[in-house]
Amino acid sequence: MDSNKYINSCEKEIKKNKTEKVLTAVTWITILGTWHLITKFKVFSSTLVPSPYGVWTTFISILNDGYNNVSLWIHLGASFQRLFLALGLAIITAIPIGLLSGYFSKVKAIVDSIVEFYRPLPPLAYYTLLILWLGIDNTSKVTLLFLAGFAPIYIACVSAVRKINEDYILSAKSLGADQKKIFFKIVLPACLPDIFTGIRTAVGLSYTTLVSAEMIAATSGIGWMVLDASNFLKSNVIFVGILIMGFTGILIDIGLRFLEKKIIFWKGQV
Repeated sequence: MDSNKYINSCEKEIKKNKTEKVLTAVTWITILGTWHLITKFKVFSSTLVPSPYGVWTTFISILNDGYNNVSLWIHLGASFQRLFLALGLAIITAIPIGLLSGYFSKVKAIVDSIVEFYRPLPPLAYYTLLILWLGIDNTSKVTLLFLAGFAPIYIACVSAVRKINEDYILSAKSLGADQKKIFFKIVLPACLPDIFTGIRTAVGLSYTTLVSAEMIAATSGIGWMVLDASNFLKSNVIFVGILIMGFTGILIDIGLRFLEKKIIFWKGQV
């Protein structure tokens, strides 16, 4: 009986996944079809809304020849170097500080007010100060992205610790487990799903902040390319830059979800 329920559950999940994929495909076909019709019937000027074919040919041109004699891979490399360095720093600092803040109220009292103070601030509001203090090179950009990514990871960690069932910890203590074993065997595994959610949120916020930062003070990167193209009304290049940002963001998120499934293999099974 249990095996039949399991089989039926798997079949329902497969059908659900197929339906979702079809809906996703239909959505994007509709978007691309509408875009094509708008440009075909010239609802808007081609300067405002270039055709899909025009954007595609511009992408191939940039892929082969670069933009302003600079390879597309150099622009992507500059952006991703800033992004991943900042996210790496945010992850290795926000996770331990967040877990400690959730575990110890005194640590939370010190850190939480600082995070809650700067978190609602638009990153670009204090970016000018970072430029004054650190210069316009990558140091100020990485610091800005670090601050943008730190907050969501920290908050996710604090929330995850506070959601742990205290009975698990008390049971472990009654069986003789010390603080180290409790942390690595109970606290950390229980927090991992929320930690990954925080990291995925941090990636989105940091990527958005990166593009904005490159638009203000940079000479390379996808954000800079879009800003430079807008100065000369190169709408084809602007669309290419936006599409590249969107697709690379999706790829990064797919990679994180893949890691989440591999590391948190028990998620959804209990």
